[in-house]
Amino acid sequence: MSFAPNPPGPASPDGRCSTPDNAPTTVLMDDRALTDFLAAAVAEYQLITPEAPLPCFALLLGHAETTTYHVRRIAFGRNARSSDPAALDEFRDTIVPRFGAAYENEHRGWWMDSADLLKAAREADDLGMDLLGSIHMHPDWHRIGPPSQRAQPLSERPTPMDRHLFGCTGWPLNLICYLERRRDVFYHALAAWAPAPRNASGDAECTEADLRIRTKALVEV
Repeated sequence: MSFAPNPPGPASPDGRCSTPDNAPTTVLMDDRALTDFLAAAVAEYQLITPEAPLPCFALLLGHAETTTYHVRRIAFGRNARSSDPAALDEFRDTIVPRFGAAYENEHRGWWMDSADLLKAAREADDLGMDLLGSIHMHPDWHRIGPPSQRAQPLSERPTPMDRHLFGCTGWPLNLICYLERRRDVFYHALAAWAPAPRNASGDAECTEADLRIRTKALVEV
């Protein structure tokens, strides 16, 4: 199972950020930004059913400095996966034929509402920040999903559909947060990815960036 980070149309990367051919090699992330996303992801996870693999997605705001990106905060938005005509066309004509009938489920995948995307871009401008990319959740669907969909374990690594969408959107930074629950305790893993170079084959792997999460200090220095 995979979650569409952004629509190929309206979700364009900030022009001040690197391109996929000059992707970040190091990503710094504020702990508050990660905490905000995890709170939303855990809330969505608890609503997941075998019939409704609900996604969790957000945009990344921060600063881009050559090959180091600093994620300062995240911005949420509405999912237009089942209402935007372009999203419906993309899933019907491209994603379902290429990645399987499981993506006919309108609960699977994310398509950022264009008005919310514009709002996030304006928020970044107002804060003097860049719109860097996206973060989305991979739940342990191979453990909680229907038996017919448990063959391929999910993790913080991109799925084939992730690789396709990362290339379509052009975001230079894409974070994947793997989330699983064991008894009543949640665990997560996080990784940062850039799309494959534009001239690479369609099955080319994404490039992983070093990811560093800010350690919250007990005493500010």
